[in-house]
Amino acid sequence: MSEVEKKPIDFMGIRKVASVVSIALVIAAVALLAIRGLNLGLDFTGGTSVEFEYQQAPELDEVRATLYEAGYEQFVVQNFGSDTSVLVRMAESENDKLAVEVTEALSAGGAELQLVSSEFVGSQVGEQLKEDSGLGMLIALAVVLIYVGMRFQFKFGIAAVVPLAHDVIIVLGVFSLFQWTFDLSVLAALLAVIGYSLNDTIVVADRIRENFRKMREGDSEHIINESIHQTISRTLNTSGTTLVVLLALYFLGGEAINNFAVALIIGVVVGTYSSIYVAANMLVALGVAREDLIVPPKEGLVGQEEEEEQPPEWLNRM
Repeated sequence: MSEVEKKPIDFMGIRKVASVVSIALVIAAVALLAIRGLNLGLDFTGGTSVEFEYQQAPELDEVRATLYEAGYEQFVVQNFGSDTSVLVRMAESENDKLAVEVTEALSAGGAELQLVSSEFVGSQVGEQLKEDSGLGMLIALAVVLIYVGMRFQFKFGIAAVVPLAHDVIIVLGVFSLFQWTFDLSVLAALLAVIGYSLNDTIVVADRIRENFRKMREGDSEHIINESIHQTISRTLNTSGTTLVVLLALYFLGGEAINNFAVALIIGVVVGTYSSIYVAANMLVALGVAREDLIVPPKEGLVGQEEEEEQPPEWLNRM
Protein backbone atom coordinates (compact mmCIF):
# COMPACT_ATOMS: atom_id res chain seq x y z
CA MET A 1 0.00 0.00 0.00
CA SER A 2 1.48 3.35 -1.01
CA GLU A 3 1.64 6.23 1.41
CA VAL A 4 -0.91 8.28 -0.51
CA GLU A 5 -3.45 5.51 -0.98
CA LYS A 6 -6.97 6.42 0.05
CA LYS A 7 -8.29 5.07 3.32
CA PRO A 8 -11.78 3.49 3.64
CA ILE A 9 -13.05 6.63 5.40
CA ASP A 10 -11.92 9.90 3.89
CA PHE A 11 -12.48 12.19 6.87
CA MET A 12 -11.08 15.26 5.18
CA GLY A 13 -13.05 14.49 2.03
CA ILE A 14 -16.23 15.63 3.75
CA ARG A 15 -14.64 18.45 5.76
CA LYS A 16 -16.66 21.09 3.87
CA VAL A 17 -19.92 19.35 4.81
CA ALA A 18 -18.71 19.12 8.42
CA SER A 19 -17.86 22.83 8.33
CA VAL A 20 -21.37 23.72 7.21
CA VAL A 21 -22.87 21.53 9.96
CA SER A 22 -20.64 23.06 12.64
CA ILE A 23 -21.32 26.64 11.54
CA ALA A 24 -25.07 25.96 11.41
CA LEU A 25 -25.05 24.45 14.91
CA VAL A 26 -23.08 27.35 16.36
CA ILE A 27 -25.34 29.95 14.71
CA ALA A 28 -28.45 28.13 15.96
CA ALA A 29 -26.98 27.92 19.49
CA VAL A 30 -26.10 31.62 19.53
CA ALA A 31 -29.59 32.51 18.25
CA LEU A 32 -31.21 30.40 20.98
CA LEU A 33 -29.06 32.04 23.64
CA ALA A 34 -29.95 35.49 22.33
CA ILE A 35 -33.70 34.79 22.06
CA ARG A 36 -34.46 32.37 24.88
CA GLY A 37 -31.44 32.72 27.10
CA LEU A 38 -30.50 30.24 29.82
CA ASN A 39 -32.74 29.00 32.59
CA LEU A 40 -30.41 30.12 35.35
CA GLY A 41 -30.53 28.20 38.59
CA LEU A 42 -30.65 29.57 42.09
CA ASP A 43 -26.86 29.77 42.18
CA PHE A 44 -27.06 32.68 39.74
CA THR A 45 -30.48 34.22 40.42
CA GLY A 46 -30.40 34.13 44.22
CA GLY A 47 -33.00 32.75 46.60
CA THR A 48 -33.46 31.14 49.98
CA SER A 49 -31.57 28.09 51.18
CA VAL A 50 -33.11 26.02 54.01
CA GLU A 51 -31.42 23.04 55.67
CA PHE A 52 -33.35 20.30 57.53
CA GLU A 53 -32.31 17.33 59.62
CA TYR A 54 -34.67 14.32 59.45
CA GLN A 55 -34.96 11.58 62.03
CA GLN A 56 -34.99 9.01 59.22
CA ALA A 57 -33.62 9.38 55.71
CA PRO A 58 -36.49 10.68 53.52
CA GLU A 59 -37.23 9.93 49.87
CA LEU A 60 -36.26 13.10 48.03
CA ASP A 61 -39.01 12.56 45.44
CA GLU A 62 -41.59 12.59 48.25
CA VAL A 63 -40.08 15.82 49.61
CA ARG A 64 -40.37 17.41 46.16
CA ALA A 65 -43.96 16.20 45.77
CA THR A 66 -44.86 17.68 49.16
CA LEU A 67 -43.41 21.05 48.19
CA TYR A 68 -45.27 21.01 44.87
CA GLU A 69 -48.53 20.31 46.68
CA ALA A 70 -47.79 23.19 49.07
CA GLY A 71 -47.67 25.58 46.09
CA TYR A 72 -43.92 26.03 45.67
CA GLU A 73 -42.62 25.81 42.08
CA GLN A 74 -38.97 26.74 41.67
CA PHE A 75 -36.83 24.80 44.14
CA VAL A 76 -34.01 22.26 44.36
CA VAL A 77 -34.00 19.40 46.88
CA GLN A 78 -30.82 17.44 47.58
CA ASN A 79 -29.00 15.64 50.36
CA PHE A 80 -26.47 17.69 52.22
CA GLY A 81 -23.65 15.73 53.87
CA SER A 82 -25.73 12.69 54.86
CA ASP A 83 -28.94 10.87 53.95
CA THR A 84 -30.84 12.53 56.80
CA SER A 85 -29.68 16.08 55.99
CA VAL A 86 -31.76 17.73 53.27
CA LEU A 87 -31.06 21.08 51.63
CA VAL A 88 -33.94 22.93 49.98
CA ARG A 89 -33.07 25.89 47.77
CA MET A 90 -35.98 28.03 46.70
CA ALA A 91 -36.45 30.96 44.34
CA GLU A 92 -38.56 32.76 46.93
CA SER A 93 -37.56 36.26 47.97
CA GLU A 94 -36.31 37.00 51.47
CA ASN A 95 -39.03 36.20 53.97
CA ASP A 96 -38.62 35.70 57.71
CA LYS A 97 -41.52 33.23 57.79
CA LEU A 98 -40.51 31.18 54.72
CA ALA A 99 -38.36 28.67 56.62
CA VAL A 100 -41.14 28.09 59.17
CA GLU A 101 -43.75 27.68 56.42
CA VAL A 102 -41.61 25.13 54.56
CA THR A 103 -40.98 23.25 57.81
CA GLU A 104 -44.71 23.06 58.51
CA ALA A 105 -45.44 21.90 54.96
CA LEU A 106 -42.86 19.08 55.13
CA SER A 107 -43.87 17.92 58.61
CA ALA A 108 -47.59 17.95 57.76
CA GLY A 109 -47.34 14.44 56.34
CA GLY A 110 -45.97 13.02 59.56
CA ALA A 111 -42.25 13.35 58.85
CA GLU A 112 -40.05 14.14 61.84
CA LEU A 113 -37.57 16.86 60.99
CA GLN A 114 -35.80 19.82 62.51
CA LEU A 115 -34.96 23.17 60.93
CA VAL A 116 -31.17 23.57 61.05
CA SER A 117 -30.52 26.84 59.21
CA SER A 118 -31.98 29.29 56.73
CA GLU A 119 -30.18 31.91 54.67
CA PHE A 120 -30.94 34.23 51.79
CA VAL A 121 -28.62 34.66 48.78
CA GLY A 122 -29.19 37.97 46.99
CA SER A 123 -29.20 38.51 43.24
CA GLN A 124 -25.98 40.54 43.46
CA VAL A 125 -24.11 37.38 44.46
CA GLY A 126 -25.65 35.61 41.45
CA GLU A 127 -24.57 38.42 39.12
CA GLN A 128 -21.03 38.19 40.45
CA LEU A 129 -21.05 34.41 39.91
CA LYS A 130 -22.16 34.90 36.29
CA GLU A 131 -19.39 37.40 35.64
CA ASP A 132 -16.75 35.28 37.35
CA SER A 133 -17.80 32.11 35.54
CA GLY A 134 -17.72 33.82 32.13
CA LEU A 135 -14.32 35.33 32.91
CA GLY A 136 -13.07 31.94 34.09
CA MET A 137 -13.97 30.26 30.79
CA LEU A 138 -12.33 33.05 28.78
CA ILE A 139 -9.15 32.74 30.84
CA ALA A 140 -9.19 28.96 30.34
CA LEU A 141 -9.43 29.38 26.55
CA ALA A 142 -6.64 31.99 26.57
CA VAL A 143 -4.35 29.70 28.58
CA VAL A 144 -5.08 26.84 26.17
CA LEU A 145 -4.19 29.05 23.19
CA ILE A 146 -0.87 30.05 24.79
CA TYR A 147 0.00 26.51 25.91
CA VAL A 148 -0.76 24.78 22.61
CA GLY A 149 0.89 27.60 20.65
CA MET A 150 4.10 27.10 22.66
CA ARG A 151 3.86 23.30 22.73
CA PHE A 152 3.19 22.88 19.00
CA GLN A 153 2.81 25.95 16.80
CA PHE A 154 0.55 29.01 16.80
CA LYS A 155 -1.72 27.58 14.09
CA PHE A 156 -2.27 24.55 16.31
CA GLY A 157 -3.17 26.88 19.17
CA ILE A 158 -5.94 28.48 17.12
CA ALA A 159 -7.06 25.04 15.92
CA ALA A 160 -7.33 23.93 19.56
CA VAL A 161 -9.22 26.95 20.92
CA VAL A 162 -11.85 27.12 18.16
CA PRO A 163 -13.14 23.55 18.85
CA LEU A 164 -13.34 24.32 22.59
CA ALA A 165 -15.44 27.42 21.96
CA HIS A 166 -17.50 25.38 19.47
CA ASP A 167 -18.20 22.69 22.10
CA VAL A 168 -19.13 25.14 24.87
CA ILE A 169 -21.48 27.16 22.65
CA ILE A 170 -23.31 24.04 21.43
CA VAL A 171 -23.76 22.70 24.99
CA LEU A 172 -25.14 26.09 26.07
CA GLY A 173 -27.43 26.11 23.02
CA VAL A 174 -28.90 22.72 23.94
CA PHE A 175 -29.55 23.90 27.50
CA SER A 176 -31.22 27.01 26.12
CA LEU A 177 -33.35 24.96 23.70
CA PHE A 178 -34.76 22.65 26.37
CA GLN A 179 -34.60 25.26 29.15
CA TRP A 180 -32.75 22.89 31.44
CA THR A 181 -31.52 24.53 34.64
CA PHE A 182 -28.06 26.04 34.32
CA ASP A 183 -26.34 26.12 37.70
CA LEU A 184 -22.83 25.81 39.12
CA SER A 185 -22.75 22.05 38.54
CA VAL A 186 -23.36 22.61 34.81
CA LEU A 187 -20.67 25.29 34.79
CA ALA A 188 -18.28 22.74 36.31
CA ALA A 189 -19.31 20.29 33.58
CA LEU A 190 -18.48 22.89 30.91
CA LEU A 191 -14.99 23.32 32.34
CA ALA A 192 -14.61 19.53 32.36
CA VAL A 193 -15.72 19.45 28.70
CA ILE A 194 -12.99 21.97 27.86
CA GLY A 195 -10.39 19.74 29.51
CA TYR A 196 -11.69 16.57 27.87
CA SER A 197 -11.93 18.08 24.39
CA LEU A 198 -8.48 19.66 24.73
CA ASN A 199 -6.92 16.33 25.69
CA ASP A 200 -8.48 14.64 22.66
CA THR A 201 -7.41 17.46 20.34
CA ILE A 202 -3.81 17.38 21.58
CA VAL A 203 -3.58 13.63 20.91
CA VAL A 204 -4.62 14.19 17.30
CA ALA A 205 -2.38 17.28 16.97
CA ASP A 206 0.64 15.38 18.26
CA ARG A 207 0.13 12.63 15.68
CA ILE A 208 -0.31 15.24 12.92
CA ARG A 209 2.96 16.90 13.89
CA GLU A 210 4.74 13.53 13.98
CA ASN A 211 3.44 12.55 10.54
CA PHE A 212 4.34 15.90 8.98
CA ARG A 213 7.94 15.20 9.96
CA LYS A 214 7.90 11.52 9.04
CA MET A 215 5.82 11.21 5.85
CA ARG A 216 7.53 12.25 2.64
CA GLU A 217 4.54 11.98 0.30
CA GLY A 218 1.09 13.54 0.29
CA ASP A 219 -0.23 17.03 0.86
CA SER A 220 -1.38 18.49 4.18
CA GLU A 221 -4.93 17.18 3.79
CA HIS A 222 -3.69 13.63 3.22
CA ILE A 223 -1.30 13.72 6.18
CA ILE A 224 -4.02 15.05 8.51
CA ASN A 225 -6.40 12.37 7.22
CA GLU A 226 -3.80 9.68 7.90
CA SER A 227 -3.24 11.03 11.42
CA ILE A 228 -6.96 10.88 12.20
CA HIS A 229 -7.08 7.25 11.03
CA GLN A 230 -4.19 6.38 13.33
CA THR A 231 -5.87 7.94 16.38
CA ILE A 232 -9.57 7.27 15.70
CA SER A 233 -9.68 3.95 17.58
CA ARG A 234 -8.15 5.57 20.68
CA THR A 235 -10.59 8.49 20.41
CA LEU A 236 -13.68 6.29 20.10
CA ASN A 237 -12.57 3.91 22.87
CA THR A 238 -11.95 6.80 25.27
CA SER A 239 -15.25 8.50 24.42
CA GLY A 240 -17.18 5.22 24.65
CA THR A 241 -15.90 4.30 28.10
CA THR A 242 -16.47 7.86 29.33
CA LEU A 243 -20.04 7.82 28.07
CA VAL A 244 -20.74 4.54 29.89
CA VAL A 245 -19.77 6.19 33.19
CA LEU A 246 -21.76 9.35 32.43
CA LEU A 247 -24.88 7.38 31.50
CA ALA A 248 -24.59 5.51 34.79
CA LEU A 249 -24.37 8.87 36.60
CA TYR A 250 -27.42 10.15 34.75
CA PHE A 251 -29.66 7.14 35.42
CA LEU A 252 -28.42 6.22 38.90
CA GLY A 253 -27.00 9.44 40.34
CA GLY A 254 -30.28 11.15 41.15
CA GLU A 255 -31.80 14.47 40.19
CA ALA A 256 -29.10 16.53 41.91
CA ILE A 257 -26.48 15.65 39.27
CA ASN A 258 -28.71 14.99 36.25
CA ASN A 259 -27.92 18.30 34.56
CA PHE A 260 -24.23 17.84 35.32
CA ALA A 261 -24.27 14.42 33.64
CA VAL A 262 -26.32 15.67 30.67
CA ALA A 263 -23.89 18.54 30.04
CA LEU A 264 -20.95 16.14 30.10
CA ILE A 265 -22.68 13.62 27.81
CA ILE A 266 -23.39 16.31 25.22
CA GLY A 267 -19.89 17.72 25.66
CA VAL A 268 -18.16 14.36 25.15
CA VAL A 269 -20.15 13.62 21.99
CA VAL A 270 -19.60 17.10 20.52
CA GLY A 271 -15.97 17.15 21.71
CA THR A 272 -15.22 13.86 19.96
CA TYR A 273 -16.68 15.25 16.75
CA SER A 274 -14.82 18.56 17.04
CA SER A 275 -11.43 16.96 17.68
CA ILE A 276 -11.81 15.08 14.39
CA TYR A 277 -13.44 17.68 12.18
CA VAL A 278 -13.30 21.17 13.68
CA ALA A 279 -9.65 21.06 14.79
CA ALA A 280 -8.47 19.32 11.60
CA ASN A 281 -10.57 21.66 9.47
CA MET A 282 -8.93 24.65 11.11
CA LEU A 283 -5.46 23.28 10.39
CA VAL A 284 -6.31 22.81 6.71
CA ALA A 285 -7.93 26.26 6.54
CA LEU A 286 -4.89 27.88 8.19
CA GLY A 287 -2.62 26.20 5.66
CA VAL A 288 -0.43 24.24 8.06
CA ALA A 289 2.49 22.73 6.19
CA ARG A 290 5.58 20.62 6.79
CA GLU A 291 7.72 23.76 6.96
CA ASP A 292 5.75 24.94 10.02
CA LEU A 293 6.77 21.90 12.06
CA ILE A 294 10.30 21.04 10.99
CA VAL A 295 12.81 22.18 13.60
CA PRO A 296 15.75 23.93 11.89
CA PRO A 297 19.09 22.26 12.75
CA LYS A 298 21.63 24.17 14.80
CA GLU A 299 24.46 25.64 12.79
CA GLY A 300 27.21 23.78 14.60
CA LEU A 301 25.47 20.42 14.22
CA VAL A 302 24.68 20.47 10.49
CA GLY A 303 27.87 18.73 9.40
CA GLN A 304 27.73 16.36 12.36
CA GLU A 305 24.16 15.29 11.50
CA GLU A 306 25.17 14.62 7.89
CA GLU A 307 28.07 12.47 9.07
CA GLU A 308 25.76 10.53 11.40
CA GLU A 309 23.34 9.85 8.57
CA GLN A 310 26.10 8.19 6.45
CA PRO A 311 26.24 4.38 6.87
CA PRO A 312 29.38 3.00 8.50
CA GLU A 313 32.23 2.05 6.18
CA TRP A 314 32.14 -1.65 7.11
CA LEU A 315 28.50 -1.81 6.02
CA ASN A 316 29.37 -0.52 2.54
CA ARG A 317 31.86 -3.40 2.10
CA MET A 318 29.17 -6.03 2.64
